[in-house]
Amino acid sequence: MSQSQSVLHLQDQTIDANKQGEALSEDLVQSKKGQDSGKKYYIETYGCQMNFNDSEIVASILAGEGFSATQSSEEADLLLINTCSIRENAEQRVRQRLKQLQPIKKQKPEAQIGVLGCMAERLKSKFLEEEKLVDLVVGPDAYRDIPSLVREAETGDKGVNVLLSREETYADINPVRLDSNGVSAFISIMRGCDNMCSFCVVPFTRGRERSRNPESIVAEAQYLVDHGYKEVTLLGQNVDSYLWFGGGPKKEYKNLTDEEKTQSVDFAGLLEKAAKVSPDLRVRFSTSHPKDITEDVMHVMNKYDNICKYIHLPVQSGNTRILNLMNRGYSREWYLDKVAKIKEIIPDCGISSDIISGFCDETEEEHQDTLSLMEKVRYDMAYMFNYSERPGTLAAKKYTDNVDKDTKKRRLQEIISLQHQHGYESNLQDIGKTFTVLVEGYSKKSNEQMRGRNSQNKMIVFPQHDFQPGDYVDVKVDECTSATLIGHAV
Repeated sequence: MSQSQSVLHLQDQTIDANKQGEALSEDLVQSKKGQDSGKKYYIETYGCQMNFNDSEIVASILAGEGFSATQSSEEADLLLINTCSIRENAEQRVRQRLKQLQPIKKQKPEAQIGVLGCMAERLKSKFLEEEKLVDLVVGPDAYRDIPSLVREAETGDKGVNVLLSREETYADINPVRLDSNGVSAFISIMRGCDNMCSFCVVPFTRGRERSRNPESIVAEAQYLVDHGYKEVTLLGQNVDSYLWFGGGPKKEYKNLTDEEKTQSVDFAGLLEKAAKVSPDLRVRFSTSHPKDITEDVMHVMNKYDNICKYIHLPVQSGNTRILNLMNRGYSREWYLDKVAKIKEIIPDCGISSDIISGFCDETEEEHQDTLSLMEKVRYDMAYMFNYSERPGTLAAKKYTDNVDKDTKKRRLQEIISLQHQHGYESNLQDIGKTFTVLVEGYSKKSNEQMRGRNSQNKMIVFPQHDFQPGDYVDVKVDECTSATLIGHAV
């Protein structure tokens, strides 16, 4: 599908939230492409998977207004940058990119440049007043307003909406799959975050947590299956706190009434519903929180073959005092107990993590605790970063970023080196094993090789034998690198 094709909306976008999934499941969904406006949009996305899914929602909204997609920024009438505020270097990249787009604006004055997402929420005044780089500033909960904001900007005003919502989930919008391989897709199951980790800006840029109607999620998964997709990833800042009980403000499960409990769906229940859509549909999810992941989720994962045996379980630090400063809600021992339970219930489960080096006040001994935890867990893969202070967060207000850059850099390199070793050793253990691989496309290095991932989220490369994206292929592993398994089809 092209970016501007197969855009789906409910016939009535004002339909009550409790009926959204029912309407979708009853096929009250139709192709809706707005009358061609002759205008083109161009969108770039930075940051997490949630941002990419948001860009797909924006593409759907714009296509409904008659915009068509273009891969060329010079051709566009509307240039959108979907932004990330999680680290300082991400924001610097976006600023630099906005400056690079200014010559287009000079050559084509009627073109509009917009910033979407987390940076829009956090830095709206800077963009509009100090740097004057953009015409539109749109927060994560205001994407429905983009068409009206574009019209407002055409009059010479700035189009701005960064209001956060306690209700918006975009459940009635079927995203346009941008840059899709036709095999894998993201499904957003919730928005926002209530955890308030001291280092994280997400609760301030994406608002409070709210879950999406499970019927609308299942209907979107079914639509993807019907259109040839073989894998979905259920997305949320903290999927384990997903909870739907027919609408209303979010509560913890223990605080629900008996009637609400009978009507409720938690993440384990949602995961099972997704698995039942089709046995040929692989189901992944991201991200889990160590304090919230339940044994019910683990048992559902173990029960269904098509739920991938992989959990991304960010630890951030291996030291309990630092975890307390981070407001993570668990201790080192709690985390290790969770990992042990995962390995007990799902013996073949792949586990990855996020790790931050040099958080405020971190001592050398506390850094060593992170390395020792890595030795105990032995992650298959990890995302590893230096601590980057984000304005407005609890850490920025309460703590001093007092670990010098050279120390952060050295500690991060030690973490990276150890993880490189663990990743390689984990892959060595897979030599001789056979895995079912979902083919995603050609290898990045050669069209004579195909690539795909196994259930544990490991990338496997193998010779092309007329395989096509979307095929399931059994591959025996012959060798490996630290990042990739190499094998042949059997």
